[in-house]
Amino acid sequence: RSAQEMKHMENISSLLQSSECQRLDPSMGSGEQPWEMIMDKKHFKLWRRPIEGSHLYQYRVFGSYTDVTPRQFFNVQLDTEYRKKWDSLVIKLDVIERDTATGSEVVHWVTHFPYPMYSRDYVYVRRYSVDKENNLMVLVSRAVEHPNVPEDPEYVRVRTYESQMVIRPHKTFDENGFDYLLTYSDNPQTVFPRYCLSWMVSSG
Repeated sequence: RSAQEMKHMENISSLLQSSECQRLDPSMGSGEQPWEMIMDKKHFKLWRRPIEGSHLYQYRVFGSYTDVTPRQFFNVQLDTEYRKKWDSLVIKLDVIERDTATGSEVVHWVTHFPYPMYSRDYVYVRRYSVDKENNLMVLVSRAVEHPNVPEDPEYVRVRTYESQMVIRPHKTFDENGFDYLLTYSDNPQTVFPRYCLSWMVSSG
């Protein structure tokens, strides 16, 4: 499905450059809830849509880079040790378990939240695929429970989290230039109303 969504975004990418982009909806079909564009830059476009029955949103980013290779970008997404160096919000980031047959990994991630809120921790499974035939890279993650990572009273456990990233090279995996599509949602269990969350997202 992630790959299908990427193809759909590519099919409408020419419209994204036009003045109609504010009204363009990247939904896959008429039965889906529509997306609302909240950020429109040349190489970065961001939409959101409400998650039914909650005050939360699902987000979708469609962007591109021209000065880095798809493989470098993909490897940075997977490299937990490197993230500890560049992401100052990381408190803990460890791979708890690996399945050599499927390549799936269970990750425990603890991250700072703005004062005075508690830090949040995520336990999630991630799986990735490099599809040479279709010239795509896909990385999907979702929250899970794991017996080796019980809840810690110092942190707030985020139990609802999903992320899908698709990377499409402009040429090859090892030449500069690619487009990416990121679809993301989580419930960090904050008490902010929607308008506060909207402001935080739109302001960076």
